[in-house]
Amino acid sequence: MEISIDKLIDKVGSLYKLVVLVSRRAIEIGDGAAKLTDAPNDMKPGNVAIREILEDKITYKLKDKEKEKEE
Repeated sequence: MEISIDKLIDKVGSLYKLVVLVSRRAIEIGDGAAKLTDAPNDMKPGNVAIREILEDKITYKLKDKEKEKEE
């Protein structure tokens, strides 16, 4: 399966956000989290995370800076 980096960036907004989202999700999958897409068991966690983004299975949410300051 060929993946377009432009398509991935369009889904999340920036290359930085894409890298952070893929890496965090890959760590979750590596730690045993359930895969949200049909993927072979031997597929690397990073590739599974990318597939989940392409299929709109995962997204990100920005933290509210004001709430963080209060805590």
